[in-house]
Amino acid sequence: QVLLVESGGGLVQAGGSLRLSCAASGRTFSSYNMGWFRQAPGKEREFVARITSNGVFRYYGESGKGRFTISRSNAKNTVYLQMNSLKPEDTAVYYCAAGLVWTSLDYWGQGTQVTVSS
Repeated sequence: QVLLVESGGGLVQAGGSLRLSCAASGRTFSSYNMGWFRQAPGKEREFVARITSNGVFRYYGESGKGRFTISRSNAKNTVYLQMNSLKPEDTAVYYCAAGLVWTSLDYWGQGTQVTVSS
């Protein structure tokens, strides 16, 4: 069982930055692939970024390429999402997820709200 708790969301002006954190419980965090997704009102959930268990490989959805950076600290059981040059269309609830294999994300956090004002 892995419990994920996101934090770091809030209200920011367009062009600003936020860093989201996702703290994981359990002693096997380093075994999990981690990812970030987001969901805006009335829209489907969207893939934002993911990182492999060892942190070597990172992949991004189109919306975050060049602006977002995913990272992790296995020592702190935490995955991060640094978001720069934020746009109003980045407004959404951001969720982190974990899975031993990327095609099966077994654990999800409760989400953190990000609101970008124009």
